[in-house]
Amino acid sequence: MHELAVTKSILRLVLNSASEIKASKVQAIYLTIGEMRNLEQDWIQRYFDYISASTIAEGARIKVKKIPVVFRCQQCGQEFKASIHEQEMILCPYCSSEDYSLLSGRELMVENMEVI
Repeated sequence: MHELAVTKSILRLVLNSASEIKASKVQAIYLTIGEMRNLEQDWIQRYFDYISASTIAEGARIKVKKIPVVFRCQQCGQEFKASIHEQEMILCPYCSSEDYSLLSGRELMVENMEVI
């Protein structure tokens, strides 16, 4: 259900940006979403279709680029991807350290939009 709150924020941002450039219609919205956000494109699109009714964004298609979860090991310096939904414990695959920092995977950005 957290997709609804996120989608409301996306719509507000899109409508404000479209207004600034005097667009008459929003046709597509391109999002970058990190896998840690656990947001589903289908639900975002459904909510967007509902809440954008009677706005210039009505009918716009949501396009999502997923960003993987990537860590950097503090011990050996290697970068590695991890599937946080499938792994109970994440260890560096190079040195087995538990000391790492997050590089990507929490993104949530409106990258671009198509307007006329």
